[in-house]
Amino acid sequence: MAHTTFEAGSAALFRPGTSDAEIEASALKAIRRRNTLVRFWQIAILVFVIGMWELSSNMQWIDPFFYSSPSGVLQRLYEWATEGTTEGSLWYNLWVTMEEALIGFFAGSITGVFVGIGLGRNRFLSDIFSVYIKAINSIPRVVLAPIFIMIMGLGLPSKVALAFIMVFFVVFANAFQGVREADRNMIANARILGASDWQVTRTVVIPSAMSWIFASLHVSFGFAIIGAIVGEFVGARFGIGQLISIAKGTFDAAGMFAAILLVMVVTLVAEFIMTVIENRLAKWRPQQHMDTQ
Repeated sequence: MAHTTFEAGSAALFRPGTSDAEIEASALKAIRRRNTLVRFWQIAILVFVIGMWELSSNMQWIDPFFYSSPSGVLQRLYEWATEGTTEGSLWYNLWVTMEEALIGFFAGSITGVFVGIGLGRNRFLSDIFSVYIKAINSIPRVVLAPIFIMIMGLGLPSKVALAFIMVFFVVFANAFQGVREADRNMIANARILGASDWQVTRTVVIPSAMSWIFASLHVSFGFAIIGAIVGEFVGARFGIGQLISIAKGTFDAAGMFAAILLVMVVTLVAEFIMTVIENRLAKWRPQQHMDTQ
């Protein structure tokens, strides 16, 4: 709708007889120009923040002991990558955290989707379990880390359990709401045409809920990373959370920022991959065009 409105507004600026192809080309050019401007300001803000951080540290406007500096953070990352950390190879610690987060992410996402769709389609069961789900969801998930570590130990299972819990409720809530928001007219029409409950769920309800589900998946991987790192921070032998904990104990600000930067990069890469997958699986959706102003 926004794209059509933009084209109509652009068409009014052209002289009579301008072809549709010329109008479309002008609209696409304006969109590309806007995207370039957005990218420029994104990079400019990042460069400004990093530059001011470095300058403030070098000029002693901030205490580099507590705030470090971008050059100090990059130096620490280089040392970790080439010489390793006090807890072994940087890449091994990163892999430990990623393994915990990925297992928790996939297990929590799949379970959340199935439970959300199942309860969303069965009002009787949702009424029964809603009070328990609300009660468990009211618990701050990070406080479960000591309990999981006490029960499952310092290894992989306790971190996966925390990542699972962090992801499950986000995906479940969106899948459940997506099912409830499905178009009732389309469901009624499908039933009139003789569709069974499974056919209605597969062809109408699930496609309708996909936008909700993908929206939750975009943020849930970050929650999986949080779950894994918090678990490692509470108690672990390896992992990025353990590196942060050691850096905190030794007042190594550069080490803490280096670990945080590493997590940010990994999470952004995962977000990009998720966007690519969503675009491939949801080609049926109309593209969203933003106003150029």
